[in-house]
Amino acid sequence: MKLKDVVAVITGGGSGLGEATAREFASAGAKLAILDLPASPGAKVAESLGANAIFTPADVASADQAEAAIAETVKKFGTVHIAINCAGIGRAMRTITKEGPHPLDLFSKVISVNLIGTFNVIRLAAAQMAKNQPVTADGERGVIVNTASVAAFDGQIGQAAYSASKGGVVALTLPVARDLSSMGIRVCTIAPGTFETPMLAGLPEPNRKALAAGIPFPQRLGRSAEYAALARHIVENEMLNGETIRLDGALRMPPR
Repeated sequence: MKLKDVVAVITGGGSGLGEATAREFASAGAKLAILDLPASPGAKVAESLGANAIFTPADVASADQAEAAIAETVKKFGTVHIAINCAGIGRAMRTITKEGPHPLDLFSKVISVNLIGTFNVIRLAAAQMAKNQPVTADGERGVIVNTASVAAFDGQIGQAAYSASKGGVVALTLPVARDLSSMGIRVCTIAPGTFETPMLAGLPEPNRKALAAGIPFPQRLGRSAEYAALARHIVENEMLNGETIRLDGALRMPPR
């Protein structure tokens, strides 16, 4: 699918990987709905992208809010062709600490945003995509790109909730791609390694260097623009479907 004049919803589009993807897609002529929390920089990002971008504030884990955001996108642009799921949170805690067991509400929160939020947007965006006229000779109507993490495969100490949430995103990729194949909708997932994102922005420089040193090549943190480039390639390459792609410089996370 070519990006010019198609409509993309990008969750978590107010910063980090989502913002970089929004800017990459806008540069190729896509129309954009930046879906992010009301307090996020999403409105400023949309404004900076011009008349072909809007901000649709929503919590991805809320059925009503996400449905309203998709409806607002359709009202503005007529449809949805692409959904990029970048919204997510990270919380680190061991299963048992000196204070007691891992709080269940914290585990549930991470699952709710990262896994349930991703599927929530998938189901709503796909329902709209299924109404589209095919945009390619093969009958493609839509593309969905999710964001997992290498923690889905190499979860570290303290990452039980985060790894479970991202492992769920990996696990749903193939069955959802199969579910939607008859409608001409593709589904892929990107599993980034250690990237320069707001989640890591607060770390001291020595910690950031230590993280980079564990990456075989290139020995640096990933850049949001590299995620955006892969998301664009997935959209434009019609044979990519039902797959999770690691984007990590050959990183395999150690236990800690």
